Amino acid sequence: MAANQERNFYSEAAGLLTAARSATLATTTAAGLPHAALVTPALDAEGGPILLLSDLAAHTKNLRANPACALLVTGAAVDENPQTAPRLLLSGTARITTDPASRERFLRAHPYASQYAGFADFHLWRVVVNDAHYVGGFAAASRLRLAALQHEINRIFENASG
Repeated sequence: MAANQERNFYSEAAGLLTAARSATLATTTAAGLPHAALVTPALDAEGGPILLLSDLAAHTKNLRANPACALLVTGAAVDENPQTAPRLLLSGTARITTDPASRERFLRAHPYASQYAGFADFHLWRVVVNDAHYVGGFAAASRLRLAALQHEINRIFENASG
């Protein structure tokens, strides 16, 4: 695939992640069954995914018992074939964060969440990513080195603020 050799999967994946307003969070139930839920990610200052989750949600209960998770961010398909859609799978562990800057960044990305972000049962979670896999459409996939992906995310942050 000569065309794939010219593509920058790191730039594509970072662009997809920084623009994402929704994603699928995969967790594991206490019974060992997979569970997937729609979530609204944002990125903290280091480019780590942050999620505002309610303690009442099944996925939050799953994370409290087992913090291993995956986050799937999907873009728009190029045509009627959904396999032409770019997608980024981030695997890692989720932990509650009380970082005020992360909260501010989350609410900047999702201002409507300010209606419930202060509720006692809502907490901000940060996904510490330890694996990234990008599919840039049909027959275009690569496991990504985290440091290189982080570099591209930082580049996007710098361009947005400069």
